[in-house]
Amino acid sequence: MPIKKVLNIDGDHKDWNSFKSGNWEAYGHIYDAHFKLLSNYGFKFTKDVALIEDCIHDLFVNLWQKRAQLGNPPSVRNYLYKSLRNSIFRKLERGQKFVNLNEEDEYAFHFEVSFDTLLIEDEAKKELQTKLKSAVKTLSARQQEIIYLRFYEGLSYDEAAEIMNLNVSSAYKLLYKAVGKLQQRVKLAELMMILCLLAPEYHLSRIN
Repeated sequence: MPIKKVLNIDGDHKDWNSFKSGNWEAYGHIYDAHFKLLSNYGFKFTKDVALIEDCIHDLFVNLWQKRAQLGNPPSVRNYLYKSLRNSIFRKLERGQKFVNLNEEDEYAFHFEVSFDTLLIEDEAKKELQTKLKSAVKTLSARQQEIIYLRFYEGLSYDEAAEIMNLNVSSAYKLLYKAVGKLQQRVKLAELMMILCLLAPEYHLSRIN
């Protein structure tokens, strides 16, 4: 089941500013609010739970140690996502799990398409779910990640590009190619409907 993303942007920024001033309680709030989200995101890159937990631990240790030098990110969650992503990549590189992050298929990213069972009671929607699961598996790692961030996490192109270390134009092109590949297996109308079921709390604007 997807993790419910109940985000309080104002609360995040209040905690962030307090944490930067040395408030341990605010630091704990940030950790508690994001640990499951970060674990879930990290699990898309590797099934090594110990490595993910080490990366999250290192991330928060570094945050505390460098809190006085930190800026004010537009989104605390997105800042943590990008930091964790970079940390996981560094550890995997050291372990020689992959070589070149600039190459599209040189890292793993897998997410299981799942929906609230209340939303897929009829057979037609169940069939669409199965079709989309199969279609997603044909995408490259980067294509899966942009689909996940854009639709499942509800991020803007700018936000997804920032996390993935892409420029916005490249993010548009990457998503366009990913959706085009999905359309080879799922009709556009069906695809948009199923993506709405995937992230019902977000308004989906036109892809292009």
